Amino acid sequence: MKRICVFCGSSPGTGDQYMDAAGKLGLALLGHNLSLVYGGAGVGLMGVIANTFMENNGEVVGVIPKALFDKEVACTYLTDLRVVDTMHERKSLMAELSDGFIAMPGGLGTIEEFFEVLTWAQLGIHQKPCGILNVNGYFDRLTDFLDHAVSQRFIGKDCRSLVLMDHDPEILIQKMKAYQAPEVDKAKWALGMVQS
Repeated sequence: MKRICVFCGSSPGTGDQYMDAAGKLGLALLGHNLSLVYGGAGVGLMGVIANTFMENNGEVVGVIPKALFDKEVACTYLTDLRVVDTMHERKSLMAELSDGFIAMPGGLGTIEEFFEVLTWAQLGIHQKPCGILNVNGYFDRLTDFLDHAVSQRFIGKDCRSLVLMDHDPEILIQKMKAYQAPEVDKAKWALGMVQS
């Protein structure tokens, strides 16, 4: 792995624990000589992780749609800032540039971005690790939902195993480095031919 894409909020959230966690994740990624790909904003958790990289001479690639750039939320002093036309282009380029993905706390955009790359992993479009940094139990209810979806046979256990998670950034990075993409036959599972 060379570059990790981090999806996270442009908001700071309700407490310092989220901002602190963004800084700690940045330092952990730097400690593994990894570069950062992210959404290009200079505010909230996004701003903290980008600043952590820049202050420590790390490589940061930001990808931001022109509409957001024009609203002056872009972090313009990155190693590489790419301005694209649409959100779809943003997500596609971020995925192309990255060797793995981490979701931190964030809102609808963060969740949507993570689940898109997770779905691509499920479909075999890529074999890159998809991790969640579960700061302060933020994603507990989401993982409960995923387990419920497995119990109701809308998600297979093999697909559920695609989600790597930890509250400790160092442990999460180790899990991602050790990740081996499972063979998931979505078509057979959907037809009820695989009991998982």
